[in-house]
Amino acid sequence: MDVDAGHGAAFGRALSTAPSETTLTQRLRSLLSFQNGEDDPVATLTRTHKAVHPSADVGMLRRSYSIAAAMHEGQKRKSGDPYITHPLAVAQICAELGMDTTTLVAALLHDTVEDTSYTLEALHGDFGPEVTHLVDGVTKFDKAFYGKVAEAETIRKMIVAAGKDVRVLVIKLADRLHNMRTLDARSPASRARIATATLDVLVPLCDRLGIQALKRDLDDVVLYHLHPEAYARIDEHVKNRPGWAQYLTDVTHKTLTALRRSRVDAKVTPRPRHYYSIWKDTVAGDYPVPFDLPRIAVVIDGPDTDCYAALGAIHGRWRPVAGRFKDFIASPKNNLYRSLHTTVTGPDGRLVEVLIRTESMHRCAEYGVATGFRYPKSESAETPGSDQLTWLRRVLDWEQETTDAGQFLASLRCDLAEAQIQVFADGSTVELPAGSTPVDLAYELSPDKGDQCLAATINGRLAPLSSPLRDGDVVEIFTETDGHVDVEPDAPRGPRKEWLGFVKSPHAQMQINRYFAEADAPGISIADKVRLGRATIGLTLRKHDRGLASEVPLRRLAEELGYPDLETMLVAVTERSLEPDNVVEQLIALVDHPD
Repeated sequence: MDVDAGHGAAFGRALSTAPSETTLTQRLRSLLSFQNGEDDPVATLTRTHKAVHPSADVGMLRRSYSIAAAMHEGQKRKSGDPYITHPLAVAQICAELGMDTTTLVAALLHDTVEDTSYTLEALHGDFGPEVTHLVDGVTKFDKAFYGKVAEAETIRKMIVAAGKDVRVLVIKLADRLHNMRTLDARSPASRARIATATLDVLVPLCDRLGIQALKRDLDDVVLYHLHPEAYARIDEHVKNRPGWAQYLTDVTHKTLTALRRSRVDAKVTPRPRHYYSIWKDTVAGDYPVPFDLPRIAVVIDGPDTDCYAALGAIHGRWRPVAGRFKDFIASPKNNLYRSLHTTVTGPDGRLVEVLIRTESMHRCAEYGVATGFRYPKSESAETPGSDQLTWLRRVLDWEQETTDAGQFLASLRCDLAEAQIQVFADGSTVELPAGSTPVDLAYELSPDKGDQCLAATINGRLAPLSSPLRDGDVVEIFTETDGHVDVEPDAPRGPRKEWLGFVKSPHAQMQINRYFAEADAPGISIADKVRLGRATIGLTLRKHDRGLASEVPLRRLAEELGYPDLETMLVAVTERSLEPDNVVEQLIALVDHPD
């Protein structure tokens, strides 16, 4: 008999659908006030959502808001605003991205489990497994139990949850964006710490997901908190650009004329750069004033080949600037961004940046992994799918390989680094972090090739294994077993510890560290402890001829025993601060006698 068979279903329902009379009355009054025309707190949210998804279940949004408002009642943010304003703003950001109703419901409820008495079991009963998974994925580990590793373990947990459903990351990014927008209520030290953490992990994570519509806002608010003087200077520049609007209008009209002459159907619009982009180029070029070129976007209504026809028409109208052309259609970025970039000498001899892309490319550039949710009926071959998350599968492989949360977070930061290069090896293109070496490449090709790497040629010439690779290099790796390199009989085999001084990729670092790890002191991550604790309870249940059909009773028991979440209780089982036999006895009693 399963633990929650018989009594289990009723037990789950009792947890999730038996709100107090006060809570139920609040919900009814809230819904009645909306119908009587009083201020509707979710009016903007539902309007935004229905504009993208006309058949959306607005009632589900209202119900989730009602529960969130009741659970957060009396709670205040550091700004003094009612706490409910935060989850409502996060849901609004998700709605503006075009996310589905399930994501918006999870966004409204994303802090309830962490900050109120509302449990995952109640959430599961009210809204089902999808919403529960999303909320659990963005719920932080408790610092009181996990100490300094709580932040790193929280990110690890979030990445693992995103491996099952990428909407976890979308909610987290929206959550951080609103927190950053309201960061003025924090101390200067807290603002700097949170903004730096956002810039290190979440901004590049947003870029890797391809959600430029969200990344631009995150970039700018980070700049505002980390470099307020630079932000103010750029803000002044943007608000006082004489003749800027008229110049862009002139360029737009002349570009349209050139395209029509070449029979290319397209929309042309001004595409001003956001503050962080201006600041980054200003600093990189060491300019005394903000460096900001006029820019337009050409969105083609036609096949990919029309992008190149448009490029020819524009280059025929204005002289292109040498070295300023990039073809991201033939060679997409690592987030699958596709577009042509060129800079031309436009009217009055001023440089103008031009982006050229199809409508479907434009959608993907703006919304990345959210494109499929915003345009669910799109049949475009360019709509991001599993290929856009190849990197996530690679990160999940590292998660299983590393036992140290700090090392995992450092590896994630490295993998999300903006600078990437592409090299050619074994007849294929390999993407690596900028500054990678032949050893990084060898491990990317296969762990065995990395361990046995002896020598390498770069563009046909023998080079040291520590040589930094450059974009477009052709590399050949020679190993102990391929017969091309003579190896002394007594020469050491395997990787060298000094490689750790120059390898860049997380994969290479982990493989080398694992090779040299001491077998008698293996590390174990919190994620491993959670898995081991769950397995231990499962095996102990078998001694009683029982099984575990769901985690509802386990979560209830964790709550009764005073643990902040189920994962913390499972860690306690693994570490034997809780005896498995005692846990199972209490679990059986809880299910057999729920009252």
